[in-house]
Amino acid sequence: MKKMATTFILPCIFLFSISSSGFSSAKITPRFPSSIVRPEQLSVSSQTELYEAKYFTQILDHFNYQPQSYRTFQQRYLINDKYWGGADKLAPIFVYTGNEGDIEWFAQNTGFMFDTAPHFQALLVFIEHRFYGKSIPFGGDTNVAYSNASTLGYLSSTQALADYATLIIDLKKNLSATNSPVVVFGGSYGGMLAAWFRLKYPHVAIGALASSAPILNFENITSPYTFNNIITQDFRSESENCYKVIKGSWEQIEETAMKNGGLEVLRKSFRICKNYISGGAIENWLSTAYVYTAMTDYPTPSNFLSPMPAYPVKQMCKAIDDPALGNDTFAKLYGAANVYYNYTGTAACFDLADDSDPHGLGEWTWQACTEMIMPVNANNEESIFPVSTWNYSNRAAFCKFAFDIEPRPNWITTEFGGHDIKRVLKRFGSNIIFFNGLRDPWSGGGVLESISKSIVAIVAKDGAHHVDLRFATSEDPEWLQDVRKREVKIITKWLSEYYHDLAHHFP
Repeated sequence: MKKMATTFILPCIFLFSISSSGFSSAKITPRFPSSIVRPEQLSVSSQTELYEAKYFTQILDHFNYQPQSYRTFQQRYLINDKYWGGADKLAPIFVYTGNEGDIEWFAQNTGFMFDTAPHFQALLVFIEHRFYGKSIPFGGDTNVAYSNASTLGYLSSTQALADYATLIIDLKKNLSATNSPVVVFGGSYGGMLAAWFRLKYPHVAIGALASSAPILNFENITSPYTFNNIITQDFRSESENCYKVIKGSWEQIEETAMKNGGLEVLRKSFRICKNYISGGAIENWLSTAYVYTAMTDYPTPSNFLSPMPAYPVKQMCKAIDDPALGNDTFAKLYGAANVYYNYTGTAACFDLADDSDPHGLGEWTWQACTEMIMPVNANNEESIFPVSTWNYSNRAAFCKFAFDIEPRPNWITTEFGGHDIKRVLKRFGSNIIFFNGLRDPWSGGGVLESISKSIVAIVAKDGAHHVDLRFATSEDPEWLQDVRKREVKIITKWLSEYYHDLAHHFP
């Protein structure tokens, strides 16, 4: 048995409360947990069969002509040409627009591209996002790249999209594949980038599959209560008692923490390691488990964020509803938390102080302080979490403290749009698939209705966070198989139209 790190720092989305003089509870947009994450267990003999890692010399700043803008860095990308039909056949190139972390992690969890590559005879390329993984500017030295706002200022979605366009164009030229069509794919933040890439660079990509992409989670387009309302409904739909136990537990935890000997009671109840404990840390630890279990409520066993069984929300509620535990609320919560943190049963205790970041996700904090101002974390009276409101001032105060910068909450909608999206894109955009699973809390900020015949929303009532992009298994439910078949059919149509236009010298 071993000590289990339970870090839950920020990017793909929840509640990391930070307190300091002058502000408190500055909640940063959630991200995937880090130290508790292990690579997905793949259905191939080795990871090396999936891809080969290569590097591209990328420009530091695409939007200025000052001398320092011409500095370069090595950007990693992964490539798989096993099934590619070749440039002479104009075989397609499928590109994954990398997220806020190590690109290998995302490649290993995007089985849909590998599963469909033989059918399309596609070349597969996964491009790592600048400032993450091994794609670090300033000589690859994170101590320099992450040191202050002057260097981190080159980390943005627009720079990342320009990176992808530059790399794709150069790769096609080197492969003599100028006329091979490109389709971009992405999930979560990567899905947002895929959709925006198609809108910004239609001459580079003929279409985009944007899975679980909350591009409407900005400004006042989506209610800040939506995210946690969906999590609440996920648990409540499994068991009313489960919902009530979790909802009523926060006050009990706080009251226990304030009593003499209360923290020791909490330590023993939740098997917390002896180095650190507080009532707030316990609450964040539990909240993280609920949030990410709801996000990844997959219909088959998974190991994306942490090893978990199929339908993990159901399993959490099963633990909470266990009659053998009587009225012991903490024992019920401990059983639920184990579904997320210790499904393998190998943890002897949980380390709430661990701040390691093996997947290199930490720089999402910068993005969440500059352009990714996504109002979430508000809770109404029905919420499974304590009542709270979204407070932009707290975010701004934290960002001033951490980086001495002011967020730009309106920049994303200025750069990419979002308001009145159906009216705007109906006669402008084309060839985008927006997939959303309604059990995913991010679906509230997604595109849930088709905008036109070629900007299509695919919505799965029982779907979770980018479940469509996962490797197919024999246990996949019929609805998930149907989603993927529909996506393949739509992409096939895009390619057919492209080849038809090319053959007829479309002006």
